[in-house]
Amino acid sequence: MKNRLAVLAAIVFCTPVLAEIKTETISIPMRDGVKLVADVYRDDAVPQAPVILLRTPYDRTKQKGMGELCARAGYIFVAQDCRGTRASEGVLSPYNNEGQDGYDTIEWITRQTWCNGRVGMTGGSYVGAVQWQAAVEHPPGLVAIAPQATWSSFYRNLYLGGTVRLSLIAGWMAGNTAKPEGVLPTDLDTALMQLPLSDVDQAIGWSMPWLDAWLTHPQPDGFWTRVDLTQQLSELKMPALHVVGYYDFFSRESVDTFIAMQQKARDPQTRQQQQLVLGPWDHGTVGKSKVGELDFGPAAVMDLMALQMEWFDRHLRQDPAVMARPFAPVRYFSMGDNVWHDARQWPPEGFTPKSLYLRSDGKANTRSGSGRLTWETPAGPEPADAFRADPANPVPACPVTATRPLKAAEWGPVDQTALENRDDVLVYSTEPLTEPLTFAGNIEAKLHVSTDTPDADWAVKLVEVSPTGTARNLATGILRGRYRNSLLQPELMQAGQVYEITVDLGPCAATIAAGNQLRVDICGSLFPLYDRNPNTAEGIFGSHTAIATEQVHHSPQTLSRLILPVK
Repeated sequence: MKNRLAVLAAIVFCTPVLAEIKTETISIPMRDGVKLVADVYRDDAVPQAPVILLRTPYDRTKQKGMGELCARAGYIFVAQDCRGTRASEGVLSPYNNEGQDGYDTIEWITRQTWCNGRVGMTGGSYVGAVQWQAAVEHPPGLVAIAPQATWSSFYRNLYLGGTVRLSLIAGWMAGNTAKPEGVLPTDLDTALMQLPLSDVDQAIGWSMPWLDAWLTHPQPDGFWTRVDLTQQLSELKMPALHVVGYYDFFSRESVDTFIAMQQKARDPQTRQQQQLVLGPWDHGTVGKSKVGELDFGPAAVMDLMALQMEWFDRHLRQDPAVMARPFAPVRYFSMGDNVWHDARQWPPEGFTPKSLYLRSDGKANTRSGSGRLTWETPAGPEPADAFRADPANPVPACPVTATRPLKAAEWGPVDQTALENRDDVLVYSTEPLTEPLTFAGNIEAKLHVSTDTPDADWAVKLVEVSPTGTARNLATGILRGRYRNSLLQPELMQAGQVYEITVDLGPCAATIAAGNQLRVDICGSLFPLYDRNPNTAEGIFGSHTAIATEQVHHSPQTLSRLILPVK
């Protein structure tokens, strides 16, 4: 009678009748007998349907809203606690069991009477990586995935140019490792300054074996083989929706995985079933307009759930109406003019690499110095610029404020002017642009550098400067000098010798308005987003530091330049 009254009320008041969604909590056995707990969301009126699976270490019960939405859309939704988290049995060994556990879970799902034999996976970050880990195990029934902001090579998630994303992994492990009773963690501002770096976990307050393991393997050697899926991607027959932001620490990984799938998959149909969505977001703001200190406006807002549901309607449900619609392999957001563009590939066609050259009279220190950025090369010799990189006083990744301590450094756009007042930061600026400048693609800096220490870091930021002087970062990269030629075979630097290095600033698209300036900032650290270089080359177990005098050279025979893909 209650349901009949609800139907009658809906007719009278013209309101939709919501399906009654049933939630069932179950235990799914893995091959070693460990049971993983999952919630199954179903509409009893739908006896059999495709399944959307989400596997998470962050509490499956938080997926109630998504589960009910998927069930009302005609899917069955399964949210599972990963091994050793929340209600599931076992011990969490980050990423160590996710491939096999994903396979076993999908195999179990496809045996259930309510599954029509077709399974998709969704989620971001850790929850995105488990999709790739399951996919390369080739479980029968997994036909589409939607990984957001994640990796296919875990080493490349943690390390960039030989430097480690220190605050990211230390904070993550501290939050996901059981601490001894009564132990209070040390403030991360202090703990992240610990040397040797191998003892950061003890500086935080307790032993974290996985953090130790990640920090003590700074090169992409055999230690990382089990979490390097890149060689297996080409064998997949798997439509994938890749979503990430320019400011996300996963941006390079997500974009490179898309490129690998689109260009190298052996299956021609799979190559045509990849889509990349690149927005102006960082890791915590995907789909939102406010990122760091900047609001990119309503165009930056994206309904990620709607995007994913359309993806699954196309590839999981195979809805003829959706399958008939064309889709762009790449959708990317241009910052500045704040508009979306469609493209067939990344980098998009129609853009040509062009160099902006670093120039000065040897005094490019601070934004008040003589550093210039020009399309013209130097006509003759110019004195090198120099700065002192002191590990005891590293340049922060972004300005520290009363509300933003060192440990809370932003990945997103933040006014850089406070950092550009430091004498250990070189600053090179264009004149105010006379017309808009549009670029899209992967940005890099080719620098001629030298140092008086066996090792040193070069951190490079591409910055947009408004007429009021506000300077916001667009793209960032860093390189540890001893890894300039190879991440596997480091080579120490010889005092006074000039080396050409390439610093990867990652994917970026923007239009710089007339009247604004482009700027390049160079310094010796982006702490604590990346670990400090002690400049001694002692390695992960070393405790000594040295102040490096680092130089950037920009004469005709030693050009230093920013390479922009411009239209």
